[in-house]
Amino acid sequence: MLEKMKKVQLETAAPAKQQAVVIPAIRLVTIRLTLDGVTPLVSNNFSQEMQDKMADKQRKGTQANKEVKREAKDFEKDFRGSLHVSTDGWYGFPASTFRQAMIDACRTVNYKMTHAKMGVFVNADGFDGTSGQPLVRIQGDKPEMFSTYVRLADGSPDIKSRARWKKWFIILDVEFDEDMFSSTDIVNLLTRVGRQVGIGAGRPYSKTSCGQDWGRFKVRGFEHVA
Repeated sequence: MLEKMKKVQLETAAPAKQQAVVIPAIRLVTIRLTLDGVTPLVSNNFSQEMQDKMADKQRKGTQANKEVKREAKDFEKDFRGSLHVSTDGWYGFPASTFRQAMIDACRTVNYKMTHAKMGVFVNADGFDGTSGQPLVRIQGDKPEMFSTYVRLADGSPDIKSRARWKKWFIILDVEFDEDMFSSTDIVNLLTRVGRQVGIGAGRPYSKTSCGQDWGRFKVRGFEHVA
């Protein structure tokens, strides 16, 4: 009798349901683009020396104001401090600069920037020898010292020396989610960055001004990276 009941239970048991796949596997694609500068590129690194001075002032608190001494400005040192130098000795720009610029450019076509943050990335060529920040390599002319009038955050005028490339190009590897963007989308987005956003100091889409029309580029072409 017991064996008969077990047999009935096996025969009447409902078959297991197959679970539907809702989240497809991620499809990451990398393309390599060549960006040719059409206006000068100006670097604006916040040097380690400046970071150390700021940290020292914060450690001293109100006492720091009593010890303020105006030192002679070393324009050559400011120039060197504005550069990002890789562990291998070449000059670069933060890889995050291009990713941020691409996300900024999404607003020109009403694409959700919060979505773009998850779908596009820039692969680094190396790392900053001081900060460890991921860098892409700047190629072309050697940087020259460039001094110009600036307006500080508190509104006071100043003369600042930075590095400037008059002729430059960058080979950029961009990784993206193919369910969110196509290769043509990425090319078009970077074209908008080069024409409307720019990179570095004095770029058109500056957070604090209309910029100096620096850091603009055009996309020469692209290829898929295996």
